[in-house]
Amino acid sequence: MTPPDTVVFVVDDDTLVRGALEQLVKSVGLEAATFASAQEFLDAELPDIPSCLISDIRMPGLSGHDLQDELKQRGNSVPIIFITGHGTVPMSVRAMKSGAVDFLEKPFEDQELLDAIQHAIERNRSDRNIRVEIEGINKRIGSLTSREKEILVLVISGKLNKEIAFELGMSENTVKSHRARIMRKMTVGSIAELVRATEKAEFH
Repeated sequence: MTPPDTVVFVVDDDTLVRGALEQLVKSVGLEAATFASAQEFLDAELPDIPSCLISDIRMPGLSGHDLQDELKQRGNSVPIIFITGHGTVPMSVRAMKSGAVDFLEKPFEDQELLDAIQHAIERNRSDRNIRVEIEGINKRIGSLTSREKEILVLVISGKLNKEIAFELGMSENTVKSHRARIMRKMTVGSIAELVRATEKAEFH
């Protein structure tokens, strides 16, 4: 059996609600993993694949808000969809300000939740792709020598070869060869691509 490529985590202390949500998620061909408490979810070893989390807000022990805060502290950016039967405006505002992707009050339509799940998983997939891309750029920047990094900063600031040569006290040809090596190591074909890559990695 092939492992799932996405998973929906469900955290709710109500067994019936948990079961109903699991069935709904599975009805559209998605994998579901259920947890009876926020702590149980936090203690679990989770698969590193695109995912989202459906969580009740009011639960014994750690609440949904507590879970959201703890995940943020751990650097876990799994998108959260909150569901509650006792929602208040301040509660939903707090959840959304802290990064929740949706806040649904019971009773809600199944399709409403399925749409929120789809949106959350796509967002998580996109965030993961961006993270992998940035890690790759940082790795390539890390492969540059200190001199190449120095020249890279000047190149992306828009300085010409002769200006860089003057500033660093070297010949223009030396700057050109450094630039060629930088482009090769960074696997880019133009200065525009180089600038975009360094912007993504916030290198300056």
